[in-house]
Amino acid sequence: MHVTLVRQCLLAALLCGASFQAWSQPATSPGVGGGSETVRVLVLPNGETVLASPIAGRITEIHTGLGRPFRQGAVLVSLDCGEHEARAGMAKADLAAATEEYEAKLRMQGLEQASDVEVALAASAVARAKAQTDLIDFQISQCAIRAPWDGYTARLHVRSHMTVTPGQPMVDLVRRGVLLLKLNVPSRWTSGLRIGQEFEVAIDETGKTYPARVQRINSRIDPVSQTIELEAAMLRVHPDLLPGMSGVARFPDLR
Repeated sequence: MHVTLVRQCLLAALLCGASFQAWSQPATSPGVGGGSETVRVLVLPNGETVLASPIAGRITEIHTGLGRPFRQGAVLVSLDCGEHEARAGMAKADLAAATEEYEAKLRMQGLEQASDVEVALAASAVARAKAQTDLIDFQISQCAIRAPWDGYTARLHVRSHMTVTPGQPMVDLVRRGVLLLKLNVPSRWTSGLRIGQEFEVAIDETGKTYPARVQRINSRIDPVSQTIELEAAMLRVHPDLLPGMSGVARFPDLR
């Protein structure tokens, strides 16, 4: 039974490896470039991230939705800050009391009724109370989850009135801007590749061809597939393109 299980695992691994190589390996495409060799390309966003809850709390409102655009700094999720605001009031009262105590010690020191140690301890109490106030103010600022840049909402992990914990994923974001491309080209093209080189990309989903430019070239060749990884970018923004689309890239001067 164990031998059969091992064989099945090996077969699955070989099939997965073959599928990945089939996607990334160059392929001859007579319909694109008049028989020139082309490679598969994947469209990627200009940036993406997952916003997680920085504090524990209850969600009061979600200000975005699937696919909705937003601007940098916009509030995407609001958390209930009632407890933190109450603690802020207590911390400010403690700070005021500590400040009064410190000022009284200073006056007493001038009358030689308080020692330097007492004054120093009172000053330390003020510093601790001020730090506590700053901490709670910072926690209150975290009750509004804001967008780090212009973009779109790709996924919501939470719903209104849910209670979240620190580090819990809340919203997946995709950055707005020129889309990126990822592709693997034959290693024999290495001598002809350069940063800034322009090429064309035919996207399957739109049926259109777009200009792109090489931005990065990997410093290592994959010994299994004999390909080298490239990162490229579209030359301008195309509203009809979305991350996750794919197609073929054509390098007219490379064979």
